[in-house]
Amino acid sequence: MPAGRTVVVTGAARGIGRAIAERFVANGDRVATVYRGGDLPDGVFGAVGDITDTAAVDAAFSAIEAELGPVEVLVANAGVTRDTLLLRMSDEDFESVIDVNLTGTFRCVRRVTKGMIRMRRGRIVLVSSVIGLYGGAGQVNYASSKAALVGMARSVTRELGSRGITANVVAPGFIDTAMTAELPAERQETYKAQIPAGRFADPDEVAGVVQFLASDDAAYVSGAVIPVDGGLGMGH
Repeated sequence: MPAGRTVVVTGAARGIGRAIAERFVANGDRVATVYRGGDLPDGVFGAVGDITDTAAVDAAFSAIEAELGPVEVLVANAGVTRDTLLLRMSDEDFESVIDVNLTGTFRCVRRVTKGMIRMRRGRIVLVSSVIGLYGGAGQVNYASSKAALVGMARSVTRELGSRGITANVVAPGFIDTAMTAELPAERQETYKAQIPAGRFADPDEVAGVVQFLASDDAAYVSGAVIPVDGGLGMGH
């Protein structure tokens, strides 16, 4: 796999995004992130920006390009949750999650493809969730935002596939992160009982799949949804 590419991973300060960023750094790539704050992994250039603001996204990518060169790989990982049951979910609960997870991803994809079209190469990986296709009680907003990424990747593939650009979706299941560690032990065991693998994933297991999709080996993989969920969402 060629090293030395410029890679942007949104939301690289923690969890899956951090593991993905560290993986690309270890591969010898120039790695940057658009983030709102927090400690970044060693070797990651940070451009502070809010992905719900188009001008801020443009400025962040311009800063990354000036520092590291044209972006060849985008991993759109930044996401938020505001879980609540449907009948209690406000417009703001719904719209704020869509604005980060879906429209924020769109803003980053739109901005990064300008350079990819000129270079006639690029890798776009959208980080979705098993919940996007499996559904989740109290997660109408989150599931909608994550399911929509499939349509986005497939549309980008149809538009830009002839330019050497691929767009794929990774759909992680339950991952061992600070967020899942906060769940009550009883709830964790209930979730694990539903997963054929019988355990949560290590963030690096997701990062490995993302790295493959960004590689030359995946040049003919586009518009795909790759589950990394231990078999939880089979057939969804």
